[in-house]
Parts: sequence; structure tokens; C-alpha cells
Amino acid sequence: MSVLSPCHRGHVRRLGLVRPAGLALLLWVLMPLTARAAPLALEDGANRLTVDTATLLARPDAAEISVPADIGYGGVQRRYRAVPLASVLALLPAPPPPGGVLEAAATDGFAAQVPLHLILQTTPGGPRAWLALEEPDSPWPHLPGKQASAGPFYIVWERPEAGRISPEYWPYQLAALRFVQRPAVRWPQIAADPSLPADHPARRGQDVFTSICLACHRMNGGGSADMGPDLNRPMGPTEYFQPGALRRYLRDPASVRNWPEQKMPGFAADQISETELDALLAYLSHMAARRPAGAR
Repeated sequence: MSVLSPCHRGHVRRLGLVRPAGLALLLWVLMPLTARAAPLALEDGANRLTVDTATLLARPDAAEISVPADIGYGGVQRRYRAVPLASVLALLPAPPPPGGVLEAAATDGFAAQVPLHLILQTTPGGPRAWLALEEPDSPWPHLPGKQASAGPFYIVWERPEAGRISPEYWPYQLAALRFVQRPAVRWPQIAADPSLPADHPARRGQDVFTSICLACHRMNGGGSADMGPDLNRPMGPTEYFQPGALRRYLRDPASVRNWPEQKMPGFAADQISETELDALLAYLSHMAARRPAGAR
């Protein structure tokens, strides 16, 4: 079947675009998005390169993998054509920064900060990160409650339970992967007071915030994500939520307030334990007291 309908062909003739180059361009524009090779940016600070689905699918280390409990698709088992994420990152000329993270930026403003040691570790039986690739001729189903799939690029994990991989370390609809410094180095304004004792719960809460909340929210302007509001400017949630309501909101947002465009998920106890939740609330309360004067 022709890509161009009769009216399209007539329009092309009237505009004089039947030259081969012009027709090829028009055919590309009219081609369904799923049939095009999708680009992915890789960055290490000094260098930036682009790979696409076609190139990655043709790699010799591309493999069929099974994900028993897919976070993005509601915990069901799914199969993917994927390449080891560490191998993809090895395409970058510069080495990863010691103690750094991989910023996985999505098209919707989500920006996960995944510790590089989790991705690059080779411990037998440990978690292993893969970059799942949506094949143009075999599109994935829509994500639960969304009108799009997780593609064209999606980080999935084998044996995530072996490393207690955060649900935010499964970013989908990726546009870019970047080597960056750990968040508290990039954005000092998200750090708890350095004079706090080492065992202060706010210090542990900062770690929880970095692994869970920073993928969608900022803190005092620090962060890359644009999905949710800043959690301390102009006010922090511990200032406008009753303690019990805030706990309930973090576990089940829709049970506290709900609207059609709500995006925030709830976090079960196997994702944020009660001890971690206590620490996160201590951090948020601590940071409210440290908000820069005049911050909005």
C-alpha cells in the first residue's frame, strides 16, 4: 500500500516536490514514528555522541532477556531485546567520575540519578542493568494508565532484589544518559547540615530523597527533574501537611488528594521502609528550617 494518499500525491505534484530527494524527505516525515530509528544521547561532560535503536539492535551483545517483575508495567513479567547498559556507556570516551551517577533523563522531565557502581558492578549474582530497546516493527504496549509505551529506551534490571534497586532506577522513555557527579556535589543546596551527627536521621533521609524523590522533584532549586514541584520552595511538605496525612500521601497519594493528571505513585513498604520514611520526613523537616531566606 502506498504511503501517500491520492490527495497527498496531488499536493506533491502541485508543489513540484516529486524530485527524488524531496520525495524521500516527505516519505520520512509521513512515516509512522515507530518505524524510525530513535536517537539516544550519551554524554560524559566533555563529549556527546548519539546512538539509535537500529545501531544498538545490531550489536553482537544484544540479547533477549526476561524481566520477571517489570516495575514500569506494574510488576508483570515481560521480555525485551536489550543490550547491557555498561556496554552502552563504554562507548563514551571519558571514564565515569569516581563515586558519580548516571543521570537518565526522560522526555517527560523525569531524571533518575542512578549510582554508577550499581551499573558497573560485576558481582556474581548481583543486579544487572540492561537498556531495553523498542523494536520499530514490534512496538511495546502502553504503560498502565498512559497513552504511550516505555520506549524507545528503558532501563530494566535483572535480579534487582540483590541490590535493592530503587523503583526510580527503572527510567523509561529515555532521551539522554549522562555521567555526572553525585547529586550533593552538583547541588550543595540539597545537602543536610554537615554539622549534624553521622547517625542523624536527616542524613539517611537525604539518601532516600536522592534515590526516590530527586527523579521528579528539586530541593531548593537543586536537581534536573521537571515533573513535580520543588519540595522546599516556597514551602516544604512538612509545613503544609499534617504528619499523618503526609505519611498516607507518600504511601497512597490518591487516598489524600486525587485528580485526572496526578502522576505521583505511592511507595509501598518494600520500596520505602518505615525506618526510611521516618528518615525522609526528618530530612524534609530539617531542610525546611534551612531554606534560603527569600527563596521562592
